[in-house]
Amino acid sequence: MTSLSVAIAFFVRLLLVLLFLPFSALDKIVNFKGAVGQAKQAVHATAPAVVLILIGLAVEIGMSACILAGTFDRAAAFVLAGYCGVTALLWKQFWKPGDFWSGGKGRELFWDFLKNFALAGGFLLITFGTGARTVDSFFADPLASSHPYTVTEAR
Repeated sequence: MTSLSVAIAFFVRLLLVLLFLPFSALDKIVNFKGAVGQAKQAVHATAPAVVLILIGLAVEIGMSACILAGTFDRAAAFVLAGYCGVTALLWKQFWKPGDFWSGGKGRELFWDFLKNFALAGGFLLITFGTGARTVDSFFADPLASSHPYTVTEAR
């Protein structure tokens, strides 16, 4: 049963990061010019857009790997939660098109906006744990691992 528990713990974490590693990161690499073009919508200049994409790649690959490996996973999940929030605010601006109630682009962006924040909530569960008593442990040592693949005997 121990190997099943470890497999489930890994699979749950994989589901959380699957969007970023490999898919979003790979898309940024394969379609780098298009990714820079999308980033230019927020910063309006090529050099800062390239920097944003490179930072995004580092976050998506590095933080996802930490979460999967269980190394600095709580801090990595905190960073990815912030990343989801920032990307929602920069690129899922449902309020801008002005066609929310008519079912246009604004309504589509709204659901993407909410999905980003829901995903951030999943990462915050890794960061802080599932109960009020586990929140203090993050603040006490934010770089500590949650040791997700350690199985202890039930008492």
